[in-house]
Amino acid sequence: MNHNTPITPRPLPLASPTGVTERLASADQLRARGIPAGEVAAHCRPGAWQQLLPGVFLLRPGPPTSEDRLHAALLYARRTGAVPPQGPDAMITGLAALTLHRFSSAPPLTALDRIDVLVPRTRRLRSTGWVRVVRAPESPEPVELTGVPVAPVARAVADAVSGLTDAETVRRLLTEAVRGGHCEPGAVVRELNRARLLTRPHVVDAVDALLAEGRSLSEERLYEMVREFALPDPLWNVDLRLPGGPHLGGVDAYWPDQAVAVELDTRAPRQEDDALWSEYTRKREHLERLGITVVHLTPRKLREAMDQQAAVVRTALMAAPDRQPATYVVVLPR
Repeated sequence: MNHNTPITPRPLPLASPTGVTERLASADQLRARGIPAGEVAAHCRPGAWQQLLPGVFLLRPGPPTSEDRLHAALLYARRTGAVPPQGPDAMITGLAALTLHRFSSAPPLTALDRIDVLVPRTRRLRSTGWVRVVRAPESPEPVELTGVPVAPVARAVADAVSGLTDAETVRRLLTEAVRGGHCEPGAVVRELNRARLLTRPHVVDAVDALLAEGRSLSEERLYEMVREFALPDPLWNVDLRLPGGPHLGGVDAYWPDQAVAVELDTRAPRQEDDALWSEYTRKREHLERLGITVVHLTPRKLREAMDQQAAVVRTALMAAPDRQPATYVVVLPR
C-alpha cells in the first residue's frame, strides 16, 4: 500500500440520511457519518468545504450566508464533549437576535461582524472568531424565529447593550423594545440590572428615557381602558391630602364618590428599589385604612388583559355602597 497516495474526497455535497442536502456539519457529525478527520481536511481545499469555526464546516464553496453564520454559531456552541447543559443549550442573543426580532434599530445580519450566542454558565466554551459566547446563570426560554432559537427581547437587549458604547444606539434599542410592544420597561431594566450595566452613565440615561416612555404608554392604555369599557370618568393624576393634614400621595385615577383609586406600577428594579417598594406599600396601606380602595395595575396587565383589569375596577366601584364611608380627603391636581 502506498501511504503517500492522497485521499480522494467523496462526492459533494454531503446528503443527510433523509436525503436533504446539508450546508453545515460539525466535526462530530461528520465523524458519526464515518468521515475521518483526514478526509475532512482533504475536502477543505480551495473551491470545496470551508472551516468556518473550530469544528464547524460549510459543506460548499463560496462565502457563507447570514443563515449559514447563525447556524454555524449554534453548531459551535453545541459541540459534544462539553458539560451537559441545564435547560436550553444555546440560542442567538444580542444584536443578531434583535435583528431576527425585526428591530428596525438593529443592523442587518450581513452588517454584523459578531454573533452572540447565549449558553448555560456551566459550558466550557470560549469565544472565537466572529462568535462571542455569553453565559447565563439561568437560560431563558428561547423563541424560535426562522427556525433559529433566539433569546427573548429583554435578554437580547441587555446582551446587545453590554457591547455598545454609543448612547444614541442604546437609547434607540431600549425605546424600540417598549414602543414596539416587544416587552415592558421593567423586564428590560431587570436584565440590564442582572448584567450589571446600570453603572454605565449612557445606559442609565437611556433607562430614564425608557421609563418615561413606558409610563406614557401605560397612561394611554389606562385612558383607553376607561373609554373602551365605559367606566365612569375619574379625576386623572391627582394628589390626595387630609384636610389641613399631611400629603397622602399621588394616584393615577381617582373616583371620589366611590373612594376608589388606581395606581400604575411602573417601577423598575434599581438599587434603591426596596426603599421605593416599602414607600409604595406604606402609602397603599395608609389609603386603605382611610377607607380608600386602591387598585394596583401593572403595564403588562393593561397590555395583555385590559378587559380583566376593567372588570376589577368596575367591581371596586360597584362595591363602594357596601363599604364603610371613607375619610374625606382633599383632591388636588398633580
